[in-house]
Amino acid sequence: MRLCLAIFAAAALLAQPPQPAAKKAARELAGDDIRGYSDTPQLPGQKWKVHDMERPRPPKVAPGPYAAITPPADAIILFDGKDLSQWEQFARGGVVSGPKWKVENGYIEIVPKTGRLRTKQSFGDCQLHIEWQVPLEAKGDGQSIGNSGVEFMGRYEIQVLESANHLTYADGGAGAIYGVWPPLVNPARPQGEWNVYDIFFEAPVFEGEKLVKPAYITVLFNGVLVQHHKDFLGTTIWRRIGTYTPHPPELPLTLQDHSQAVRFRNIWIRRLGGQ
Repeated sequence: MRLCLAIFAAAALLAQPPQPAAKKAARELAGDDIRGYSDTPQLPGQKWKVHDMERPRPPKVAPGPYAAITPPADAIILFDGKDLSQWEQFARGGVVSGPKWKVENGYIEIVPKTGRLRTKQSFGDCQLHIEWQVPLEAKGDGQSIGNSGVEFMGRYEIQVLESANHLTYADGGAGAIYGVWPPLVNPARPQGEWNVYDIFFEAPVFEGEKLVKPAYITVLFNGVLVQHHKDFLGTTIWRRIGTYTPHPPELPLTLQDHSQAVRFRNIWIRRLGGQ
């Protein structure tokens, strides 16, 4: 009897697929940061899931030539190519310190794993101009090349990523409201060239604990409209649907440290008052 039981148990084990291989196959079926995913939540009001692998990528559009824009008289200059006096470092665990990102040749460059760069001032409704570049020497693919983000109020992200020559899921490329809305088109310039965002942000409105108006954003990417008064579903988060948590009407702007080298320059902002 014991011999029969042993033979039966051994046969049962042999009939099962090796666990590491099964887990690998499940992961491949679920997706990755290039193809997208199939095991994420359904986006409310859309037929797509978060980072949906079936969602069409935006078509490429060649932008016009770069043209420098002079800040208007009422703009607050956040970076003029010289110093980070308008910024502080905001690391994991809420540690605030002096800026650790590099300033050289008129631009800021992320120093990986030092934490977000955060403005000392707070903003609500605003117009932001910011230029960014993925260095020529950057390597990687999918979400692993030139990954950063412009985070309004430290929560609501417009994606920064090398999207001229590298693929990722539709709602994760440059110009996307990350995880929610892909850009209408993809006008990204390649590595080593400067991309330009001109962004118009409307802060969410709360009455006590209740959300009465979500955050909205309009984005010009290299002079091309890629987001037209689109809404955020809440705080930006990977592979999940964001939610709103009540917060003050003005909060700092942050630039994301995703442990990859990205450069920024010519950063200015305007507060948008009511009528």
